[in-house]
Amino acid sequence: MKNNFPTILFSSFLQVLGIFIITFLILHLLPGDPIQVMLGETASLSDQVRLRAELGLDQPIYRQIFNSFSQIMYGDFGNSILTGSPIKEQIVIAMKNTYMLALMALFIAITFGIAGGVVAAKYRDGFLDKIIINFSLLFISIPHFFLGPLLMLCLSIWLGWLPISGMDSPFSIVLPALTLSLGMLAIIIKMTRNCMVEIIDSDAVRTARAKGMQEWLITINHVFRLVLIPLITIIGMQFGSLLSGAIITETLFSWNGLGMLLVNSIQMRDYPITQACIFVIAISYVLVNLFTEILYKIVDPRMRDI
Repeated sequence: MKNNFPTILFSSFLQVLGIFIITFLILHLLPGDPIQVMLGETASLSDQVRLRAELGLDQPIYRQIFNSFSQIMYGDFGNSILTGSPIKEQIVIAMKNTYMLALMALFIAITFGIAGGVVAAKYRDGFLDKIIINFSLLFISIPHFFLGPLLMLCLSIWLGWLPISGMDSPFSIVLPALTLSLGMLAIIIKMTRNCMVEIIDSDAVRTARAKGMQEWLITINHVFRLVLIPLITIIGMQFGSLLSGAIITETLFSWNGLGMLLVNSIQMRDYPITQACIFVIAISYVLVNLFTEILYKIVDPRMRDI
């Protein structure tokens, strides 16, 4: 593992760089000019040329990519094209809100996903097992842009239990967190249930029962420890969907996070803010995958020499 660590770090850096370059190119291919957004379409050509030079938008595209990436790597996100305000302050606030939402969604998905999978495995092929599996299939198939308004309609408009949007109440996080977590929760339920059923029928578990070991010790020492290995992998992979789903969810629920900031910056053609948001999301995704791989090797000793 120690020998592979520099390679993993270099690979992670290349992933972030590749995502940044592709996003930069796509963003500059979109219709619309930030200079015209700032000055208006009636601005003179000389004013547009002057402002374009001041912002560095007249340079070749490869030079803009190099300057922007170098600046961000030093922790300087620059200033907004439209307002001139420092981007770093906006990014820090947005990161805090997005990570708070993602961690809440992750907590809901892991807690209720594992519990649901354990119950389904315990009563496998029974009525409760079928209900849990059918609901998990339902949540997997519903996209965020449909699930969010559905939860708004049921829990906010009809029942009046939760705020419909915004960040004014401590309970405002519940609806967007549920929207983000239910798909991941369903996947964890299926994974936990299937792995537990397979391990419960294994020779090691039957041998432990024959030796008179208590059931709760068998569940912890033999069953759940082996279930953790695929669960860590699936949770790490699904974290990326939390960040991508946050773009839609935060916009739906007016949650001031990276997703909402990214959407607004794209609409206004504010390139520096868009690039900063993409960079932070890419770094977050790569770091989670790196942490998942390290944790996977800690939990499974067989992977330490690979």
